[in-house]
Amino acid sequence: MSRRVVSALTVAVAGVLVTATAGGCAHTVGGVAQRQEGSVPDPDRSYGYVDDRCGLLDDSTVQATLGADDVIRPFSGAVCQYILSRPGAVTVDVTFSWFDTGSLAREREVAAARGAVVKDTVLERHQAFSARRDVTGAACSATAAAGTGVLSWWVQYRGRKTGDPCVDAVKLLTATLRSDM
Repeated sequence: MSRRVVSALTVAVAGVLVTATAGGCAHTVGGVAQRQEGSVPDPDRSYGYVDDRCGLLDDSTVQATLGADDVIRPFSGAVCQYILSRPGAVTVDVTFSWFDTGSLAREREVAAARGAVVKDTVLERHQAFSARRDVTGAACSATAAAGTGVLSWWVQYRGRKTGDPCVDAVKLLTATLRSDM
């Protein structure tokens, strides 16, 4: 074959490919884009109390995450309780819990039934929500589907009605979920 025929054939093939590709990409699909609901990254992961850590976080991580001067953990087990001291004589009560067979829907229903303001969110690829309820002080929990159940961090500014404890609860939950990766 001559060079001209090969060149013409190459141009013709390229033209057909470009036309076919452009036609295939020009197809419009109806509907609304939606975020894919991801599965839990590690459904067999345990978030319980192990190796002197609660929710995969040690005491110094909890203290640093919340900017506290001091941390005391008076109880550890299925639920871990913390008392933190912040600058300005602010006492922060924190509770971590993991329900290994719980469901996010049930926890949301319980929070709403108790009068909390519930806001859905996604944290570290996990479906989650925060629940603010200021009864004995500014308080909020952040809860996510994780492992085989749900985990939650609850934060209360003792004796204070001001501030946003949801920010701190979300920080702790995010730190826990990041340690899952």
